[in-house]
This record gives sequence, structure tokens and C-alpha cells, in this order.
Amino acid sequence: MLNMRPIKTLQIYFLFSLIAISSPLRSENLADVYELALKNDPLLKAAEATYRAGKENRTQGIAGLLPTLSVGGSTNWNEYRVEEQIIDQYNSNSYLASLNQPIFRLDKWFQFERGTALSEAASAEFAYQQQETMIRVASAYFNVLNSIDSLNAARAEEKAIGRQKDLAKKRFDVGLAAITEVQETQAAFDLTVVSRIAREAQLDSARESLTSIVGRDIKLLSPLSDNFEISLPDPLDRESWVSLGLKNNYQLKAAKLQRDAAQASARSTASNHLPQIDLVGRVSKSTSKQGKFGGFIQNPLFGVEQDTRQYSIQFNLPLYAGGAISSARRQAYANYDRSKEQAIYAERSTVRDVRSNHFGVQTQVANVTARKQALASAESALEATQIGYEVGTRNTVDLLDAQKRLFQAQRDYASSRYDYIISMLRLKASVGSLSPKDLMNISNQME
Repeated sequence: MLNMRPIKTLQIYFLFSLIAISSPLRSENLADVYELALKNDPLLKAAEATYRAGKENRTQGIAGLLPTLSVGGSTNWNEYRVEEQIIDQYNSNSYLASLNQPIFRLDKWFQFERGTALSEAASAEFAYQQQETMIRVASAYFNVLNSIDSLNAARAEEKAIGRQKDLAKKRFDVGLAAITEVQETQAAFDLTVVSRIAREAQLDSARESLTSIVGRDIKLLSPLSDNFEISLPDPLDRESWVSLGLKNNYQLKAAKLQRDAAQASARSTASNHLPQIDLVGRVSKSTSKQGKFGGFIQNPLFGVEQDTRQYSIQFNLPLYAGGAISSARRQAYANYDRSKEQAIYAERSTVRDVRSNHFGVQTQVANVTARKQALASAESALEATQIGYEVGTRNTVDLLDAQKRLFQAQRDYASSRYDYIISMLRLKASVGSLSPKDLMNISNQME
């Protein structure tokens, strides 16, 4: 039996509570936001409810192998009438206790195996949903930060080109610049206004996405520190990660367990052709007591009591049920075939996702390095262009282009760091190793 448990939510609550200090002036880091998601995310709560329901399959499967005990009773008031005249009246009571213990019931045994597999599949699926919650929270969190960075860059660009526009107008007024310079800077400024408005809308949308997960608006988010660590996957070998994925991926585990459950269900259905043997015991008691009518005692014995005890071994062998048993067997095995193919697909998807995510992390590491260098180059280019503009060797268009490249480089560099983090989280999720500690490690590298 697989020893597989979902992430312990209560421990996570406690762990994150140690670092969470409620203050309206305090910025909230990724760990704080994840703690809110644990408490308020409806998708995670729904997944938890599905997990709790799925865990009951094992209990229900065990129940089929255990004895069943039932009791019942009744009380009746009786009247005898002749030509609408009451001749006699009395009450009667009966009690029944029944015990049934399966002895040879292969269908019940396979139902137990099915219930166990479904219970473990529910655990694997919930663990996967917990990992997906971490990724959703991180994606929404960094989407907000990315939108903030983009808006700040757009505002800085608007301010810088606005100054350039004002300078061009002054130069034109004193006859040092042509009207085309004023028009070019005005057109560039108008575009920065459009870009800034679009970035504001983007930020509002990103905040709403985060709010839908955590249940409330978050005013301040902690940004990444400038020295946030960017590193290649460890181990670097891709196939080592594939091996981990084939062993620990929660979606793959769930698919295999659902396949096992479907196989057990098919065997259970097929065993309906076999004999069924049960041990049955019944104990019953009934009393009938006549009463008084018209002041006379109708029965001086005041009633009769009967006790019955029955012990039996019951044998049942289905011979013909209109084809229903055979049809159910064929249907169950068809469902098993479907589950087998789904498990094969899950395994191939795991290999594909692990390789793709591993390559994605490597790509993002290179991308961050390249974007950082591009930012430094854009800063140097703008400085050189500014000097050339002041001495007359570069024109307004050159300066505007240099400014745009700088602000775009700033946005690209910031975005590349967020993309790297999400890629690394997805890689860890694909091999089943993503945990709240990863979010805490990221939070420890925030300002």
C-alpha cells in the first residue's frame, strides 16, 4: 500500500502564522499571501472536500467484509369486529435482530481493494491540488509585481519623454529646433500616456485575480530583492528529474491508482457469476396480549409469547439475470481499459512536462542573464545618446528610441525574474517535490 499523504494544512497554518504579523502598514510577502489562500481559496477548499469524500471509499470497502447487524420491531393494536360490533381487542408486539457475516464473497473483497485504491487516489489528487494552489498564488502574486514594475516604468517613461517634449518646445520657441522635433516628442509622449493607461488597467486586473484567490484586497506586496538568487536546476541532468517525476508525480500516482480501482471494480463485477455464501443469524420475539372489553377478561392467560432463533449458511448462485450480469462485466472491463490508457497518457505527459519544465528553467536562467546585460547596455546607450544629443551629433528620434529601449529593458528584466520563479515552481511540482518551504525560501529573498 502506498504511504502517500497530502500536505498537512494545519501545520502550514502554524508555520506561516509565525511569520505573519497583521498590520495595515506592513507589506505582505509570498508566504503571507499563501497563508491567506489556505484559509480563503474556494478552489482549495473544494479540493479538500473532494479529498474528504474520496477517503471514505476505503471505509465503505471494508464495511462489505464485516458483519452487518440490524434490529427492528413493531407494535400493533388489533380489533375484531362482527357486524360492526367489537368482539375483542388486544395489542401485539414483535422484535427482530439479524446478523449477516459474508463468508465467500469475492465481490466484497474486490470492492475493498477498489475502495482502498480510490482513497489513496484522493490523497494523491489533493496533494496535486495543493501544489497547484501554490503555483496559482505565486503566479498571481508575481503578476501583480510585474504589473507594478511595468506601470512604474511606464510612468517614468512618460515623465522622461514629457521633459523631452517640454525641452523641444523651449528649443523651438528660441529658434534652436525645428517644429518636427516638437511634433516627434509630442507623438512619443502621447504614446507613453496610452501605455501608462494600459498598464494601470493591467495592474487592476492582476490585483483582482489575486483577490479572487485570497479573499481580500492586498494593498502592499513585498518585491524581490535585487540580489535574488537565480540558479540552474539541481541536479542539472534532465533525465534525473524525469526519474523523480515518474516516481513522485501526484497526477501520475492518481491515474495509476484509479486504474487499479477500475481493475478491482471489474473483478468485483465479474465475480457476480460466482457463488455467494453468507452466515446468517436471526432472533425474533413476538407477544400477543388480549385486553379487557365490556369489563370481562377475554383471555385469562393475558397473552402468548413466541421466541424464534434461526442460524443458517446461505448459498446463492446466479444463473440467469436477463444478461445484466454479463453486460455489467463487459462495461466494467471497458472502463478498466479506459483507465489503463489514461494511466499511460499520464505517464507520457509526466515525462513531457518534466523535460519541458527543466528546459524552461534553463532557458529562464539564460534569459535573466541576458536581460540583465541588455539593461546595462540600454543604460549605457541612453547615456551616450544623451551626450550626443547635447553636442548635436544625435537627434531627437535617437534620444527617444534610446529612452524607450531602456524602459523596455527594465520591464523585460523584471519579467524574466518572475518567469524564472514560476518555471522553477512548475518543475518541482512536476516531480512532486513542491512544498510550502519553497514559497518561504522565496519570501526570505524579498524586501
